[in-house]
Amino acid sequence: QVQLEQSGGGLVQAGGSLRLSCAASGRTFSSYTMGWFRQAPGKEREFVAGISWSGSSTYYADAVKGRFTISRDNAKSTVYLQMNSLKPEDTAAYYCAAGLTVRRLRMRIEYDYWGQGTQVTVSS
Repeated sequence: QVQLEQSGGGLVQAGGSLRLSCAASGRTFSSYTMGWFRQAPGKEREFVAGISWSGSSTYYADAVKGRFTISRDNAKSTVYLQMNSLKPEDTAAYYCAAGLTVRRLRMRIEYDYWGQGTQVTVSS
């Protein structure tokens, strides 16, 4: 069992930055592929970014590529999402997720555990 505790988020003006954190407890964090997803009101939860267990490979949705950076610190059992140049369309609840045998990293169903979600609101 893995528990994911999210922090960060909040209200920021367009063009600003925020950093989300997701701290894991339980089984070995370094074994898990980690992902970030987001869900805006009335929309489906969508993939934002993902990172392999070692941190050597990262993946991004086209909408955030070049603006967001996912990283992990296995010694701290934490994954981060640095969000720069934020836009109003980035407004959503953001969720971190952990999966042990993730093959299709952009698919929600591949992940076993989810954080509680944190709201990011970008004003224009």
